[in-house]
Amino acid sequence: MGPEILILVGSIVVALLVLVVGVFATRRSQALVDQRLGTLAAQNTYEPIIATDELEDDESSRRDRRQLTRRLDKSLEGGKFGKKWRLQLARADLRLTIGEFFVAQFLSMAGFFAAAFFIIFRGDLIPSILAAGLGFFFPRILVGRRISKRLIMFENQLADTLGLWVNALRSGYSVPQAMDAIGRDSPEPTKTEFKRVVQEMQLGIPLQEAFNHMLERVESEDLDLVVTAVNIQREVGGNLSEILDVIQNTVRERIKLKGEIRVMTSQGRYTGYLISFLPIGLGFLLRAMNPAYMNQMFEDRGCGWPMIGIGLALIGIGSAAIQKIVDIDI
Repeated sequence: MGPEILILVGSIVVALLVLVVGVFATRRSQALVDQRLGTLAAQNTYEPIIATDELEDDESSRRDRRQLTRRLDKSLEGGKFGKKWRLQLARADLRLTIGEFFVAQFLSMAGFFAAAFFIIFRGDLIPSILAAGLGFFFPRILVGRRISKRLIMFENQLADTLGLWVNALRSGYSVPQAMDAIGRDSPEPTKTEFKRVVQEMQLGIPLQEAFNHMLERVESEDLDLVVTAVNIQREVGGNLSEILDVIQNTVRERIKLKGEIRVMTSQGRYTGYLISFLPIGLGFLLRAMNPAYMNQMFEDRGCGWPMIGIGLALIGIGSAAIQKIVDIDI
């Protein structure tokens, strides 16, 4: 067995160990959070009820899990990267620090490079470096897809959430009690977001500020309309249940129209994806089948490299244009 195979096997083993430890620690932390939220939601009085020993255990596990990334967190927190991705991770509901996300990007780059260099292209450096660049963006793509999926789920549930809210208010519940009921009975991700709002209120944060925090995590125009209506009602008064009932009907019709438009534009979207990735995939395939033929383009800096750059730029412009055409605002 050669040294390259040993290095590859060792890298895979280390990556799997890091993945297993991260998943275990994250699940343990999530279990503690859910336990505290369940205790809070079971109470009729809205007072902060957080056990000190649970907080100490949670903080201890979090400190152990993040010991290796503490310096990265400190160095990245104040920069634009840290501020942007702290918000993105919150929107994706991923319990990762900035340092852990940076390490995940590094491991993704290393994994893509190792797979390309040792398995796919067998020692060919140039496409392996390109694969490492793809590995750098892979975690970002996953986070973006998770944010989009979570936002779509939240918006699809919003009309039913408002219906539950209206019925609770008409039954005599206060606004915090109605939100507590939503946090207990709604599906994810609505359940988690409203639980967070209730928990923040129990910790003394005003309702308007807690709503604004939720609006930062869930970047939804429909939710913005709801939050604005609730804030105005608390300032000037009025029948909140009637206001939310009108918004519920508006949101329901808007979601229906969005779905119809999404179906009608799906062909254009997938055509854009296919046209964008087809030249890149075909290039990698030709490189793997006939390296000598494709090496002329990769090694010729006078003609080959400009061709690659212009081709990638045109692919990006075409993909952006297609997505802009099929992205219809309502």
